[in-house]
Amino acid sequence: MLTDSFGRGVTDIRISVTKRCNFGCVYCHDEGLGPIARPRAAHGEELTVSEVGRLVAVAREFGIRSVKFTGGEPLVREDLEALTAATVRQIPDVSITTNGSMLAARAEGLRDAGLKRVNVSMDSMDPEQFRSIRGGALAPVLRGVREALRVGLTPVKINLVVFRSTLANIPAMIEFVGRTEGLKLQLIQFMPELVHHREWGVDIASVRRWLEENATTVLVREMHHRRVYRFDRAEVELVDPVYNPDFCANCHRIRVTHKGELKGCLNRNDDLVPTRGLDDAALRAAFRSVITTRVPYYGGFITDIPAAEPTGASLPMLPDSRRVPATD
Repeated sequence: MLTDSFGRGVTDIRISVTKRCNFGCVYCHDEGLGPIARPRAAHGEELTVSEVGRLVAVAREFGIRSVKFTGGEPLVREDLEALTAATVRQIPDVSITTNGSMLAARAEGLRDAGLKRVNVSMDSMDPEQFRSIRGGALAPVLRGVREALRVGLTPVKINLVVFRSTLANIPAMIEFVGRTEGLKLQLIQFMPELVHHREWGVDIASVRRWLEENATTVLVREMHHRRVYRFDRAEVELVDPVYNPDFCANCHRIRVTHKGELKGCLNRNDDLVPTRGLDDAALRAAFRSVITTRVPYYGGFITDIPAAEPTGASLPMLPDSRRVPATD
């Protein structure tokens, strides 16, 4: 395994297989390549199946042991099953992050191709609010979640982006996850440095305190050193990277853009290393360069970290003031 100068080994790789999407989320930090109504062939800029297979073969040589396909929306690619099959031949642990709207029809085929798990983005259980935030319908997403659970793509992680419009949705989402076996919840801090609208942010420290005070149990994940909050049968993680040096100090992933460029950090585009057209030796050198030169975004690249400014936003109490009831 290669490590950078901060001692961080790289174990994961995230591959953007498209910039296209059929949703229009208000907090999306990528304008994409235009809307799409159904899965289609790969766009000319996007990595081919053979290119992805070659990249993950080299990633395996350097000790990378898990792959996540991202977008845009990965399911707009009609060859996602082929991408998955080509990848699992090199690295068996393959998952995707999806908006879930096209998942129901393809979950079984993706599972058969070797997909292990899915993350589904869902910021509200209210159809109207869901549409106002994500620009799409909630019902197909819920069908996709149910089908993913049915075919065994578990755990299905629900991603909820925490900002002013979604803060009050957290208790209901915990309740939903707690009564549905196979689900977990990830609360993702809104990242204003990528999309502006800094006024949408909330005091993430107050969210963390609320979780600690209301959780039945608090554990710490060995990977990334993130806390896991258990509410009876609901399991919740808080992903809070903004101005958080501890988060960046425990980052173990690199990324690949839809054009095949390696990058060491989500927040940076000044470290892109193209891979198309490289021979095997040059491709390995590109991996070494990206991994060994990466630095923590907060605490390394950004060292001027302001003090937290509480917004005054707060979470409602849970039903019994302590925890979500586990219901069947």
